[in-house]
Parts: sequence; structure tokens; C-alpha cells
Amino acid sequence: MNSRALHRLLAPRSIAMIGGAWADAAVAASRAIGYEGKLWRIHPDRPSSPETPYFRSVDELPGVPDAAFIAAPNREVPAIASALARSGAGGFVCFAAGFSETGAGEGQRLTEQLLASAADLPFFGPNCYGFVNFFDGAALWPDQVVGERPERGVALICQSGTIALNLMFNDRSLPVGYVITVGNQTRLAVEDMIELLTDEERVTAFGIYVEGIKDAARFARAIDSARAAGKPVALVKAGRTEAAARTARTHTGSLAGADIVFDAFCRQAGIARCDSLATLCETLKIFHAGGPLGGRRVLIMGASGGDMAMTADTSRQLGLQFPPFPATAASRLREILGERITIANPFDFHTHVWFDRPALRSMFSVVQRAGFDAVSLMVDCPPEEQADPASYIAVIDEYIAALPGAASRAAIICSLPESLAAGTREKCLAAGIAPLQGQREALEALDLAGAVGEAWSNGCGVQLRLAQQRSSLGAARTLAEHDGKTALAAFGVQIPRSRIIATKGVDSVAAAVVAAAESIGFPVVVKAAGASLEHKSDVGGVIVDVRCAEDAAAAARRVAILSDTILVEEMVSDGIAEILIGVNVDPQFGQILVLGAGGILTELWRDSVSLLPPFTPAAIEAALMQLTVGKLLGGYRGRPQADIAALVAAAMACTRYAEANLDRLLELDINPVIVRPRGQGAVAVDALIRFT
Repeated sequence: MNSRALHRLLAPRSIAMIGGAWADAAVAASRAIGYEGKLWRIHPDRPSSPETPYFRSVDELPGVPDAAFIAAPNREVPAIASALARSGAGGFVCFAAGFSETGAGEGQRLTEQLLASAADLPFFGPNCYGFVNFFDGAALWPDQVVGERPERGVALICQSGTIALNLMFNDRSLPVGYVITVGNQTRLAVEDMIELLTDEERVTAFGIYVEGIKDAARFARAIDSARAAGKPVALVKAGRTEAAARTARTHTGSLAGADIVFDAFCRQAGIARCDSLATLCETLKIFHAGGPLGGRRVLIMGASGGDMAMTADTSRQLGLQFPPFPATAASRLREILGERITIANPFDFHTHVWFDRPALRSMFSVVQRAGFDAVSLMVDCPPEEQADPASYIAVIDEYIAALPGAASRAAIICSLPESLAAGTREKCLAAGIAPLQGQREALEALDLAGAVGEAWSNGCGVQLRLAQQRSSLGAARTLAEHDGKTALAAFGVQIPRSRIIATKGVDSVAAAVVAAAESIGFPVVVKAAGASLEHKSDVGGVIVDVRCAEDAAAAARRVAILSDTILVEEMVSDGIAEILIGVNVDPQFGQILVLGAGGILTELWRDSVSLLPPFTPAAIEAALMQLTVGKLLGGYRGRPQADIAALVAAAMACTRYAEANLDRLLELDINPVIVRPRGQGAVAVDALIRFT
């Protein structure tokens, strides 16, 4: 996309407003923000006046518009776009609806006409509210404009006009530089705006609301660019509860739903995925005030035991850490506060120093230099109109005064969003302190900002594995278990010793199974091994712990009726834990590695984690330790430690196999890998692989 044209569109010196009442509203928005450039009106029927001359078409304009706002009937839009392209305009906003978003054939036809008519012209929409550029004072926006014109601020990019309005109307002192809506993302998408504004020095961070990603690979690259520029991204994505758009055939597929994959992408890419607009605003304030936090080791302090108890309760499901004070800092705090105060985190410093400003400053200086990633002071101020907040403001002033030179990031938290006046919030922001409104969303914001900082420090990011071309012809093909495990073994996956026996043309299947079992050594497992049996256990096709020839013969007779092949393999009986390793293929994000509790616990616990490439041993081991079943691997309650290194190696081998079969692999499912004691290996005892 031509960046020069995009800059003309976003910071226009001339605007053509095309249409009636909605264009009137966009004109009013331009005046409200103080737009100083040329503004031309176009309407086929409205009479001109000395105050407002009207032109009948784009071709009649006295100059070339940098930007246009189109609020005309949808059937007229392609012709208008064509005229703008011929004139050399910078781009346009298509407010008109009734295009591809309808899902109807006529809407799709109009969309195709629009794309062809606009040629290379950049445009937002269709079905798009437009944008407000607070930095430069420009608005192609058919509604009210609320906000100041900051020197620096965040860029809000939304698929929803109403969500964009809601964010614009915030009373949270969030400095906003751009509000941009992208509508259908027919030409300009979220990733285009991130790429363009990454180089914009005035933009400090990105706040995004999306319902879907147009191009996952480009979106990932845009996020990487923003990260490289030091501009973090906070995001709300609708559809957490939306069911996956396909039917999963394996445990891996059922554990890696579309939203789980997007969560994994955000976690690895260093995106703060927020559950609410309130948390989005608070996270963006932290980002604006200094970028992501270094980590999630935080101190929360205040003059109330109740506030500190609420903090502990409210953060119990978050990833925040509340480490104790270092000994030196604790000792210094006792000197300042006396022995009656318990030096703990969260930290209730009581109220007896509330009016002792030198003691307050000394205390704040100590805690801000005690090695925490962030130090947050909880204080709710009374309303100025009804009470006197002077003593509360004085405490905040001492907190601000103690900050210069401190390594920790600082924040003020008020329990209720309305308990911190705008003037106080602005004072905090000017000092580099994030004024966070609402206890829950404040703690969520600290958690997310710390998680983003951790992801940035890891430095891996995301490198999607997407098939170049994938055949959709014919039915999917499933490898027989033995074939699948043999293929994985070639890439380094450890599998049991086994024999495969055909049930047809063998005089005595039972005798063949007994001979195979004796060759391998009891105990063994006897399985129906036909490729059509994807879930053998469900139909009685797996018989374990076969310990003698008589039992082997009986097992052979039972499974022979289910399959034309029987698999006899050694039984691994010294396992520490059973783990699922799988590779799923997401339609947007490509290959995903899934790790989870295996065996019968897979469906019961749904204890899993998903990873996107690049796949590394360190990332895989860290992910395994996040699992509930991961506690077994480290030697739970005196049990032997598992061979974690072998398990990680098995997972890495699966990712190599998946990459080698990128264009045809649909699903890979090893359930379970039995992890033996340290030094003994990790054995894949079942595998299911499906190809296009």
C-alpha cells in the first residue's frame, strides 16, 4: 500500500464530503476538531448557498481532494470511487453499507465493482464509520468528536464504529491520537494501519478491537514491526465463545479451538489480549506511560488493610507475583514506619504517616527502588465538589516526587473508576505514572503489561507455518497407527518394539499373535490396527497388560473381528505421566503445537497449552511446566522425576515431521506419550495422522 497516499488520507489538507445528512455530520465533526483545510461538498440535488457551495460530482471539484467521505447509496459508490481515482485523490472512507457484509450475491458484486473502480486508491470500509486524527485536527467521521489534541498518544483501530465511539467517550484520561475504523477491511485492514503508524513518532501504543483477522501472516508481521519500534499492542477480540468452524477428528483438534489458537498467538507475539474495553483503556495507559512492564513482580501498597485484602483476592486468578521486600528495603521501612507495621506485599502502611510528608516521601522512595517491576499506590479520592481531597492529593504528590531515578514503574490505583479526578490523572500521566481506574481492570492491566514485557524479553515472537497450497480434492486420508508411528520414528520419536500381523491369509491369527508377543517379551499390548479405526479404545480394540500366551491368543480372537491387521507391541509399564503431543492446522494461523494431559485424562481435564512457531526446546519445556499434569514430571510427592528432556525431544521431532509435511498434514495426534523416569525416554504408544 502506498504510504504517501495513506498519509494524505489520514492527514488531509482538502476533503470532499459526498452525500446528505451523514456527510453533514462529518462536516460538523471536522469543524468540532478544528479542521483548517479545504472542505468541499458534493450532492447531486442540494442547492448551493454563499456559505455552502455544492458540486454535483467529483469531476466538478476545483481541486484534487486528499480524502473523501462517501455517504451515498451503495450502488453509486463504485462510480464515485472511479472518479476519485481518476482525479488523483488520496483515498476515501466508504460509509455506505450493503456490500460484502450482507453475505448476499448483490453485496459481493458491489464489493468487486468497488475494488475494480477504486484501482490503487486506499479506502476504509465499506460499512465504515471513518476516522478522527486528533494529532492533526482532521475528522472524516459522521458523529460527535470527543477528545483533546495530544502531542503524543495511542492509536485506536476498530472494526466497529460503535466500539470506536465508546472508546472515544472514555473518561479515563487516555491520550488518544487516532481513532480509526476499518469496517469490512475490503482494502485497508487493521494490519495496514499498524504498519503505517508504527513509524509515527507521536503514536505510543496501539489499541485494537477486531472481530476477525483478514491476513494472519501480515498481521503477525505488523505486530513484529510495532514491537521492534517499541510500540506495544493491547487488543479486544470478539468471539471467545465461538465454536470452531470445523469438526475436529482428534483430541488435538478438539483442544485447539480457534479462540485458543488466537490466545496462543497473542501470548507469544506479545499482545495484551483484554476481556473488556475498560481493561483495554487501563492497559493502554500503562503502555503510554512507558511501554510494557519488565515483568509481573509487583508491589501493591495503600493505607488500608481492606484494600490490600481485596487486592489479594481480586488478583488470585491473574499471573501477578507479589514477592516479599528485600531485607535491606524491609529494614529501612521499619526505621521509617516503626515496628507496628507489618512489612509485607501487598503492603498496608496504615495511616499514621498520612500527614507526615517527609516520611511519606522516604517510604515511597524506598519501595520504588526495592526491585519490583511495578509499584502501585491504591488511593481513592473524595469528589472535589462535595468534599476536600487535599490530603489525598498531597499523598499522591509525595508519591510522584519520590519517583525520579527509580527503576520500578509506578501507578496509582483507585478502587472505583470515578474516584480519581481528571486533574489528578493528568498530573500522574505528566509524571510518567499510569493512573489506573477500577481495581479489577487495574490489576488485569498490570498483569497484561507484565506478560507483554516478558514476551518481549523472550524475543521469539511468532513465525507462522502456513501451507503454500493445499489440495481440497478428495477425502482426508488417515495413516494406520503402525505406519504413522513408523513415519514419526524416522524423525526421532521413540516408539515401542512391535509386530504387525495381517488377519487374512494367516492360518492361525492367534498363533501369530502369540509368537509376536513372545518375540517382543511379555507384557504386551494387542490392538486392532486398521486405518479406519481412529479411536480404537472406544470399540474395544485395545487390550493392555497381556502377560501370557493364553491371554495373547484370547486377545487376538477379540480384536481380529474389528480389523484386518493386528498390532502387537511392548507395553511400557514404568511411566511417570501420560502426555498428549499433537499438531493441529488452524485455517488462519497454520500449524499449532498442542501439549496436554494424555490418555484418559485428555477429555476429563482438558489440560492443554498451544504453541505457535518458532518451536524451541525452551518454549516447549516452559509450556509443559504450565500444565497441571506437568507437576508429575518434576517428581510429585516423592515420585521419580520424569525424562523431561526426552519428552521435549519427542515434541520437537513432531514439529519437524509436521514441517516436512506442511502442505498436506491436517492433524497429528500422539496420545499418549508415556514419559518414563529420567534417562529412560518418552515413548509414543499411539498415533493418528491425517493428510489431505
